[in-house]
Amino acid sequence: MNLKALLLASAAALSLAACTTATDTAPAQSAADAAPAITEAAVTVPDNILLADWTGPYDGVPPWDQVKPELFPEAIQFGIDEQRREVQAIVNNPEAPTFANTVEALEKVGQRLDRVLSMFGVMTSNMATPAYQALDKEWSPKLSAASDEITLDPKLFQRIKAVYDAREGAGLDAKQQRLVTRLYESFVRRGANLAPEQKQQLSAYNSELAAKFATFSEKVLADESTHIVASEAEMKGVPADIKAAAAAAAKERGLPAGSYAIVNTRSAVDPVLTFADNRALREKVWRAFVNRGDNGGATDTNQTIAEIVKLRADRAKLLGFANHADFRMQDTMAKTPARAMELMMRVWPAAAARVREEVSDMQALARKTDPKLTIEPWDYRYYQEKVRKDRYNLSQEEVKPYFELNNIIEASYWAAGELYGLDFKEITGTVPTWNPDIRVYSVTDRRDGHQVGVFYRDDYARTGKRSGAWATTYRSRAGLLGDQIVLGSNNNNFVKPAPGEPVLISLDDAETLFHEFGHAIHYFLSDVHYPSFGGTPRDFVEYPSQVNENWLLTQPVLSRFAKHYKTGAPMPQSLIEKIDRASTFNQGFATAEYLSSAIVDMMLHMDPDGVVDPDSFERQALAKIGMPKELVMRHRLPQFNHLFSSDAYSAGYYSYLWSETMDADTWAAFEEAGNPFDKATADRFRQTLLSTGNETDRAEAYRAFRGRDPDVKALMRKRGFPVQ
Repeated sequence: MNLKALLLASAAALSLAACTTATDTAPAQSAADAAPAITEAAVTVPDNILLADWTGPYDGVPPWDQVKPELFPEAIQFGIDEQRREVQAIVNNPEAPTFANTVEALEKVGQRLDRVLSMFGVMTSNMATPAYQALDKEWSPKLSAASDEITLDPKLFQRIKAVYDAREGAGLDAKQQRLVTRLYESFVRRGANLAPEQKQQLSAYNSELAAKFATFSEKVLADESTHIVASEAEMKGVPADIKAAAAAAAKERGLPAGSYAIVNTRSAVDPVLTFADNRALREKVWRAFVNRGDNGGATDTNQTIAEIVKLRADRAKLLGFANHADFRMQDTMAKTPARAMELMMRVWPAAAARVREEVSDMQALARKTDPKLTIEPWDYRYYQEKVRKDRYNLSQEEVKPYFELNNIIEASYWAAGELYGLDFKEITGTVPTWNPDIRVYSVTDRRDGHQVGVFYRDDYARTGKRSGAWATTYRSRAGLLGDQIVLGSNNNNFVKPAPGEPVLISLDDAETLFHEFGHAIHYFLSDVHYPSFGGTPRDFVEYPSQVNENWLLTQPVLSRFAKHYKTGAPMPQSLIEKIDRASTFNQGFATAEYLSSAIVDMMLHMDPDGVVDPDSFERQALAKIGMPKELVMRHRLPQFNHLFSSDAYSAGYYSYLWSETMDADTWAAFEEAGNPFDKATADRFRQTLLSTGNETDRAEAYRAFRGRDPDVKALMRKRGFPVQ
């Protein structure tokens, strides 16, 4: 983690704090004590491709095709040492501290390490071989210690404090004043005012946490690499494309011909739970999936979680906070755990009530064929699909032929062009990639043709790639550094088809694609001067991506891109109308599944002592809020990567709901304009919220866009819940 991560700690970028066993947990020391002053001219950069400036087109691109695990130890260590020297030069500057020689100088620190860690993050998330997992374990505590060395340096902090104390009379503009204030508050929040012995303890906590994050990630990935074997008879009802993918997975794993391997990841499991007629198979698959990390033995995560929660509580107490949730929420829009809980508990009763209605509908339908059947969690997706078909004459299988992956990708690009003037042109093969499946696009501004960025797509699941979907940036736009061409990616886990076969995705998958692409739009449009303003609060960062989901089902997008993968015929209007009528179907399940995870996260991290048995805590917390027995959390604690592979979303999973409140209210603005592609509204959205990073307070920016705070009633209406 480099210096600018101090201000980007709540940004969308993936954290490298998914790391391991605590080696080198050295006492905190000042940068000045760590090494003597060295001029850059005296240091020779090793002949290591990871340390070289990025070359080639687009102001340079990462040398993905030359990245090897054995190159990282030298590269990371050199990057840390160079960053230390850069900070040291600031600390030892004989001139009085100023904005230019301290704050602005810090903004330029660690650029080489930035590049190295961008590549390291991709390899540990997308290509996590045992070699990369070992590197993660070794280097995460060291990176944590390097970050603490800067944050806890008393001489550096005194320079920052001097600039902060004199900021009012220093002739700084509003953005510079905001940068100084945020930098000072970030150092204070992370322990700069602690006594020396307290700093040593804090650094030890951080290194231990970094180690345990990596251990957690490794264990969950190991469980996600397992599979359930199914026969042809057991796979009855499962769509042909899902069966083909399971057959390919079986072949890859050397299983007998005619068998199927259901890999223990969401993208492989959910379709089986939705369509498999064999109830015993559904239960077996469900149990394997929801018990990832909770099976005892080498991959069980419960003890690791308990240690993480305790370390977080102790760290928060050391830093002067009531609990970890208070610590994490200082730099968010919600500000306090109470405000986040207030929003969640306002929505929860409606979600739980809707679940009861959904279960009643499913139960009635199920007992027509089996009078003794009682809906269990492994039945929910299967019977909700039956109810959807019965009530709306609509099934996922009716929709999927019109949602071919390439078409939906093109739909996302077209919508971005209509709204924001971004053009995407495929350039795969002209720049290096980390895997042959990666597709690459040049991004330009259609208004004048200038280069905006380069976009990498890593769409398919593979062994060693973490589950889920996420967005990453490798270089962000920052005027101070002269960086203008953004490099970034979307990472999904669609099941790779057999050669020549199409990828047909569900409506949920298509929404996920639009969601992640919303992150991409955000970072392509962000246009800030100071790098630290490139990140936004955690409960804002999901907002642009959630807004972007809304354009998927607009008439212009569907009519152009929802075409049958065989015939090319557009989706019939009758099917579009059925989708629209069913738009709030199953919102009880979707909301309660997510929201239970967010509530348990917040409850867990509001405990001031942090002494918990994860399984017991989860059961008790869910009982307290009245979790329907037919559901489980979307992410149970033993596999909750958002919470335990880094600090990024800890006490922060609520942020999706916070962001969705703004999303629903923003979509209402487009609806009020009478056109989902209204140019004036899109321009105002771009200029006020998307391009400004964190240069202004995000709540104030939202009020500037909408004329008021977001209205939660828009969220309730969108989900089809009663509005009070």
